[in-house]
Amino acid sequence: MEPDVVAHLMPPGVRPDTLHGRTYVGLIPFRMVDAGLGRGPAVPWLGTFLETNVRLYSVDGTGRRGIVFLSLDTDRAAVVLGARAAFGVPYRWARMRYRRDGDVHTYDARLRWPRPRGVAKTSSHVVVRAGAQREPTELDHFLSARWGLHSRAWGRTLHVPNRHEPWPVHDAEVLALDDGLMASVGLPALASRAPDHVAFSPGVRTEFGLPTDARRPRRA
Repeated sequence: MEPDVVAHLMPPGVRPDTLHGRTYVGLIPFRMVDAGLGRGPAVPWLGTFLETNVRLYSVDGTGRRGIVFLSLDTDRAAVVLGARAAFGVPYRWARMRYRRDGDVHTYDARLRWPRPRGVAKTSSHVVVRAGAQREPTELDHFLSARWGLHSRAWGRTLHVPNRHEPWPVHDAEVLALDDGLMASVGLPALASRAPDHVAFSPGVRTEFGLPTDARRPRRA
């Protein structure tokens, strides 16, 4: 997308990050497995859940690249309430289902709460066939090398850092895409066209750090 189209969706002090003059909107369904607090052990039951998020790619005034989440839909109500209160990230409660049949992965989500006004469809159905691992392209790297997120909470724009190894990227083919989640966050035209980029990853282990003010450089 053109950066100006989504700039108003960024928190203060953050702008769309671009590659060759364009920015991107991500529709990312996945499974979170064995999440815990800090470096502690996995939280039983609550630490494993399904999620589909709609994201933008951001950079702040100090040059830190990150992600701005427009929505994060999950089937764990406790995760929704805790994350919304603690970090201001727009988690939403949804009915979700994931199925795997060989190399075909199917992700379904249907929003429960909060439901946006004036949006008729608040569900998503995504089916992809995962292929062989590939050498990451320039665009793969731009979209996946994001060691932080930007959000608005407590009257400030925050940067929350994370650490993980580079994402292993695989070829992927979209077999079905019927999505209303992008429209639910104010981007109604995207689901009607073919994706500009498709990839699959078996995942990485991620650790999140403490939030800092996005307008202040992080001390080494």
